Amino acid sequence: MLEFLTSTGGGLIGYAVPALIVLTVVVFIHELGHFLVARWCGIRVATFSIGFGRELFGFFDRRGTRWRVSLIPLGGYVKFVGDENGASIPDAEMLEETPPEERFGLFHFAPVWKRALVVVAGPVANFILAIVVFAAIFGFVGKPVTTPTVEVVNPGSAAEEAGFQPGDTILAIDGNAVSTFTDVQRVVALASGTELTFTVERGGSTVDLVATPRRQEIPDGLGSTQRVGVLGVSRSADMKLERYGPGGAVVEGVRETYTIIERTLTYVGRLFAGRETTDQLSGPLRVAQVSGIVAESGGAIGLIHLVGILSVSIGLLNLFPVPMLDGGHLVFYAIEAARGRPLGARAQEMGFRIGFALVIMLFVLVTFNDIVRMTGI
Repeated sequence: MLEFLTSTGGGLIGYAVPALIVLTVVVFIHELGHFLVARWCGIRVATFSIGFGRELFGFFDRRGTRWRVSLIPLGGYVKFVGDENGASIPDAEMLEETPPEERFGLFHFAPVWKRALVVVAGPVANFILAIVVFAAIFGFVGKPVTTPTVEVVNPGSAAEEAGFQPGDTILAIDGNAVSTFTDVQRVVALASGTELTFTVERGGSTVDLVATPRRQEIPDGLGSTQRVGVLGVSRSADMKLERYGPGGAVVEGVRETYTIIERTLTYVGRLFAGRETTDQLSGPLRVAQVSGIVAESGGAIGLIHLVGILSVSIGLLNLFPVPMLDGGHLVFYAIEAARGRPLGARAQEMGFRIGFALVIMLFVLVTFNDIVRMTGI
């Protein structure tokens, strides 16, 4: 581990700068979503912070919001007037002592629909950022496209057992059309042990082949390995970069964002069903490592693409119904809308404690996974 931390060619220290750039952009846009919608709703914002802990530097804007950069650059928060902390836990004593005529603009006295809009704006801002990033790349650089035509069928593979032949072009998987080899890989990777029906074109006619991808450990191209479903075919070498006009680029950006969301939810579903393992989850150390590798090998374009991927992941993660995350707040607001009144202070406090414990457990798990990957222990 010490060697990894100190090596100049690819250690954690050398990866810190690109990782901080990626995380800062993604977190800033997320919190900016909360901030802008709060301002639009007339809600007063006390603090806009990038990072946690002690303030390094900051300033007040003309509306009294403190903009700050803090010591621990692993997130950020928007704190509203009347919040006890950055997790939007209300300061019950302060709110109780606030007279009715002074409650205008306080987040916790705003209508539930306004609070829900403010909360959901963060993840939505992340999705918009991802769409813009992907659209820009597809418009100015191009999208790698390879036709889903099989060139080689590996001996003894699931594909060979299913009857695949060189020259087969995959048209659909379980009835869902695919247009590139990447589409095929994305489906197969999260389908180990699951029977899939492939519709292929062969000699001018279509054939249905049934195959069950096998879980294998393969290099991920980023200095580590991953265990994914493998069919056992190699693609043809006709890859090209396809550039899109403004409208087409946006459409492809939306599709790419949707695909990442769909794959993530598929993985989570399989995880709860016991068909995937938690050791594939990654945390901040892995983000730092990947950021460094991408910055070295892919340059600015690679790093920008990583911003898009990470932005989708953070936006989606925040929508999970866990107290302390945006999704947990939305659950509380849905209950409030249904009951006509908010949950009691004690129930909310217990929810936030449970949510905090879950977040800490997840952080410990992914950090452990990162260390195992990086050190090989």
